[in-house]
Amino acid sequence: MHNTGQIALDPRLSMIARLVGRCECCADIGCDHGRLGASLLQSGRCERMIFTDISEPSLAKARRLIGDLGLGDRATFAAGDGALALSESADAVVIAGMGGATIADIVRAGREKLSDARLILQPNVAAPQLRQTLSECGYEIDDEQVVQDGRRNYVVIAAKPGRSMYNEKQLVVGPVLLERLPAELTPYARFKLRVAKKALDGARQSSDGAQVAPLEREIAIWEEVLACLRR
Repeated sequence: MHNTGQIALDPRLSMIARLVGRCECCADIGCDHGRLGASLLQSGRCERMIFTDISEPSLAKARRLIGDLGLGDRATFAAGDGALALSESADAVVIAGMGGATIADIVRAGREKLSDARLILQPNVAAPQLRQTLSECGYEIDDEQVVQDGRRNYVVIAAKPGRSMYNEKQLVVGPVLLERLPAELTPYARFKLRVAKKALDGARQSSDGAQVAPLEREIAIWEEVLACLRR
């Protein structure tokens, strides 16, 4: 007997699901428990899901959840490293809950496997590095959202194949966020400003002088953004 309960998503995963939109096939790379994919299948946003994870135990959790919900006929599971685990193309690919550098490595190594898929990415840190990699790998960012989940604020980035080039301010803040300046950006900008100031104090006290100038520029960028948001 299948569990027919509706999967409830937290604000972070709900925003990711919203940016996935509707598609025939979505892949969740690093799917962990599989709740996002389960919700996308239940809601009808996606007809099919590909669940991948480098961890067999995590993939087993997702497989068990999807089986319990009676959605197994619309799901494929694959253990492997990043996008290299994909055996078929997807319309949308989610890579979330990892460091920006890790997501960047997955995009770079799996560019051919990702093909023309729309990417929905949620980096925990190092978003500027991820944006730079997207540009270098032939993607353009077409949406960015800030979402508060508990005491944390997350940035979710959506990108599609295309040509792009971003300046330092766009890499730090995000080209779409910089253009739209949504109210949700305020708490995130304040947090990033605090982190940059703390890092600058550390850089000045250590022998790592090379980090001082970039951090000073980042602080100036976030202060300018906050000034614009207050207007």
